[in-house]
Amino acid sequence: MIGFLGEYESTIDAKSRFLLPAGFKKQLPEGEARFVISRGFEKCLSLYPEKSWEPIFEKISLLNDFDPKVREFRRQFLGGATEVELDSAGRLLLPATLKDFAGLQKDIILVAALNKIEIWDAGKYKQLFESFSPEGFSALANEVMAEKKIKNE
Repeated sequence: MIGFLGEYESTIDAKSRFLLPAGFKKQLPEGEARFVISRGFEKCLSLYPEKSWEPIFEKISLLNDFDPKVREFRRQFLGGATEVELDSAGRLLLPATLKDFAGLQKDIILVAALNKIEIWDAGKYKQLFESFSPEGFSALANEVMAEKKIKNE
């Protein structure tokens, strides 16, 4: 499984392309140049290497199409998902609808998120941390990382 670490700055050019930072390129399996870019859960984009996307897509394809919640989830998650490929200069093209969804301007931050990379508008990403106190982060870490007791043990 692919796992990313780090955060890197990049810029979007006039043709809506951005350079995938060398720090992330080094973390890709050799020869990996194809990705799926989609809407994130927040106002950001998610960039999945093809090998990370395939098991997610497979799992979604097995969901019950008769369930309205499944159809709604698929629309939200798969809508706008686009295959992109690194060009010879190491750039990726941002589809216009996804760029608009995330409010991406010129300056962006690419952030490791385990098996994918999140793409944030630089200003919005910085606001996330300005509005989050050390105490708030500590409480969140405690809640998320605490060992959960299994019922009926």
